[in-house]
Amino acid sequence: MTPAPVHHSINYIELVVTDIDTAKRFYRDAFGWSFVDYGPSYAGISDPSGDGSEVGGLLLSDTGRAAGGPLVLLYSDDLDATKDAIAAAGGAVTQVPYEFPGGRRLHFTDPTGNELGVWAAQ
Repeated sequence: MTPAPVHHSINYIELVVTDIDTAKRFYRDAFGWSFVDYGPSYAGISDPSGDGSEVGGLLLSDTGRAAGGPLVLLYSDDLDATKDAIAAAGGAVTQVPYEFPGGRRLHFTDPTGNELGVWAAQ
């Protein structure tokens, strides 16, 4: 059984790629990863435990991640309170909470410009 997400912990990593099929092939061959396809522009990275959960994803972009690196997603028990805490701590919410299959999510930048996301089950 997959443990419940922990408030404000790193929960899911998205890697921005310019070719989904090439990326899946590389990670499958290099590390034994398996994937769940959600259309032509996204593939979830299956948890190696085989329990059906995901630990990350591959997100297609024509240009790749401009600012560099993967998008780290944190988990929150209360997305609205987390949004307020981000602003209060000096961060900037760059994408207000929106719904996606499985919950709600927002994006923010920290004071040094790193972009991260936060999601909640509700």
